[in-house]
Amino acid sequence: MESQPTDDVVGQIRDIPLYRESIEQGHFPILEKPDTARGFPDNWMTPRLAAALETGEAEFVLSTGTNHARMQIIRPPYFLLKSYYRLWSEHPDIAETWHAGCRRVSLTTVLATEHVARVNAKKRGTTPDAVPALEDRRLDDRTVYLNLGLDPGLWERADVERMTEEIRSEQRAHPQGWYHLDCSGYHLAQLVRKAAEWGLWDSFPLPASVITAYEYTPLNVRRFLEERLGRPVIDLFGSTELGYLYYSDRNGRYHPYLDRMSLELLPVTPGSSLFSLIVTSVRNPYMPLIRYRSGDCVRTLDGTPDPSKVARFCGREKELLHTPAGAVSQGDLDECVAAASPRVFLYQLRTAGPQEIRLLCTTFDDVPLEPAENSALTKLVGDLTGLRCVTEHRTHIPVGASGKHAWLVKETPTPRYGER
Repeated sequence: MESQPTDDVVGQIRDIPLYRESIEQGHFPILEKPDTARGFPDNWMTPRLAAALETGEAEFVLSTGTNHARMQIIRPPYFLLKSYYRLWSEHPDIAETWHAGCRRVSLTTVLATEHVARVNAKKRGTTPDAVPALEDRRLDDRTVYLNLGLDPGLWERADVERMTEEIRSEQRAHPQGWYHLDCSGYHLAQLVRKAAEWGLWDSFPLPASVITAYEYTPLNVRRFLEERLGRPVIDLFGSTELGYLYYSDRNGRYHPYLDRMSLELLPVTPGSSLFSLIVTSVRNPYMPLIRYRSGDCVRTLDGTPDPSKVARFCGREKELLHTPAGAVSQGDLDECVAAASPRVFLYQLRTAGPQEIRLLCTTFDDVPLEPAENSALTKLVGDLTGLRCVTEHRTHIPVGASGKHAWLVKETPTPRYGER
């Protein structure tokens, strides 16, 4: 069922040209990402916004573009960072490290590091260095970014030693030797694996708290990190344009964080229990998003479209694989992989024809799966998709241009079973 914005929300967007027709008609259709860019920024301009841009209370930014084409955004300065800091400071499991003054060390895509370096260079009126120094990678007095390479699978020993020493320097700044580790799960897992492989793990500084906040964290990766680090891995779900909407607890259960927001869940295909996330948010006063399709998919505890019962974030809607068995998301495949073997690290599903798929896999120790594990994996994935599955062991699966791993590569055209 459609959920139209309340009178209070309509009152807050009344002057925005983009919404004028919807207000007049009394009906707000789904707002897609391309809709936000048409006529930008005039379609968002109000006297209040013009004044805020003049005083610096609002700014134009581009999203990093690691999940989709770069999106033009108008927002208050440090909008996403403040959302992150507030959640960290209020989180029931890790708020202690925020209030203790821990520094935040961020390990994610090189695009994020480059973004911070560009911001700092702009402040200085210079161009960013090709290899930015540590001080040029500081977002503020509490956050620094580590990664300087596109593919963490190709980090060399010198990269791991540099990042480890930079972590130590942040750790030493705290009287208790605490620091907070903010990361993409894949990147941190690669750092941990390589530190162990090269005999550097015993001297690796363990974090006081850990958050993943950049992309889908597979079940096996989360388990691996919690075992190695001895800390719960807390996941935050959100986006550049929205801020954070949900957080997980130490047991992996998700809780809504819907400050000035409401949600709808719409089936990705008729009758599906996989839902598209539709967000109405006035949290950003300069670019409120009404019935906005975030592009993310979720599943709920009971298969109903109840936002309070979200159990899993399953990846991007545009990356769904439509199969004879229905729409398959990254999260659905991940559950099969984790059930077959905890040893699988990276994986990538490739279409190999109308009736066959290939699943490329790496393992945490680079040793191929045992025959029993392989059989379980091919059966579970075959049952999930309704397609014949063949697995292939790899020691490296490269990242894409975004610095993130694609879970699905469509090598050959596939029938679009029931696709919207």
